[in-house]
Amino acid sequence: MSRRAFIRWLLAIGAALVGLSAFFSQMVKKKFMADDQPALSSVKPEPAQAVAQPSAEPLPTGPLMSYFILSDLHITIGDPLTGKKLRQALDDITHFDGPVDAIMLTGDLTDTGTERDYKELRTIVNEYKLPPVHANMGNHDYYTIWINKANTWDQAAVPNGKSDEVSREQFKKFFGYKTLYNDFTTKGHSILLLSQEAYVQEKPEVGEGAWYSDEQLAWFKERVKALYQPGRPLFVMTHQPLPPNGTDGGTHQLIRAIQFRETLKPYKNVFVFCGHRHQDFQNGTPHYVKETFHYFHNASVGRTLNRAYQQEAKNKAQGIYVQVFADKVVVRGREFSNRTFLDEANWSIDLQKAQA
Repeated sequence: MSRRAFIRWLLAIGAALVGLSAFFSQMVKKKFMADDQPALSSVKPEPAQAVAQPSAEPLPTGPLMSYFILSDLHITIGDPLTGKKLRQALDDITHFDGPVDAIMLTGDLTDTGTERDYKELRTIVNEYKLPPVHANMGNHDYYTIWINKANTWDQAAVPNGKSDEVSREQFKKFFGYKTLYNDFTTKGHSILLLSQEAYVQEKPEVGEGAWYSDEQLAWFKERVKALYQPGRPLFVMTHQPLPPNGTDGGTHQLIRAIQFRETLKPYKNVFVFCGHRHQDFQNGTPHYVKETFHYFHNASVGRTLNRAYQQEAKNKAQGIYVQVFADKVVVRGREFSNRTFLDEANWSIDLQKAQA
């Protein structure tokens, strides 16, 4: 075989091998494609899976509404320390690092209920730019009957030309109220304020207790029903505390307590706050009691007392800060003299959800 013929033979063999290799390559490719990937033309794409959406919007992280409760201010020109402590509280509130939508004053705003004590209270309040301020009456706000024209205590001359009606009118005039009992709503959350309606000049039997009339209790029942919203808290302010469950109260207590409790019994997420007791948050006495509602005893701004009801630490001035969240209410005790929260008074209470 000539050299030229040999070269042609090698080229033919190479071409045949390339062709054979390509043939086997296609066969292998089809084999594995058939096993792993069906032909696109013969397969219909599956519909895209829908992404599950949450059934409700996420709960807001910040408070929906926040307010302070100040009890037992006992403002009087005869005790300058009471004015100093109220100024500490209001200065703390106006510089507070957090929202304050309202201030509730739960009774004993003044020490004697006289015109000059209300004037002193007005002077202090007017020094500050405050959110809405609302109040109810305590027993000391009726004490003007004990004070004579010389502004001294004169028990022998009671009522010293005064009357319980004079006390009621002074209170209503100060706050611009038409009635002693009122309610206040802000940011969709409501607060009811009940007031003592008479004192010993008209009803000697009540002593230092809180007497509520049929009219006030009927109003209370109607307003609770109207303002209650399932899943949301409803707040109630009194001055005097409740007696033991199942009983009506006497002096230094809410007198018609059985009817008060019955009014609130059908409702969830109700928070009741009272004053009058004055005891500080650090002395170990219970300040939160769970009934069918959540029940809190506030301390005092003007005259904070220890467990034995003594004014041992004259510098103390305490109150409550309430924060409403979408799923809970946080209640915290505040010491206004040094602008700190108190570890002994820190409650977080989950709200019961509305029934679907």
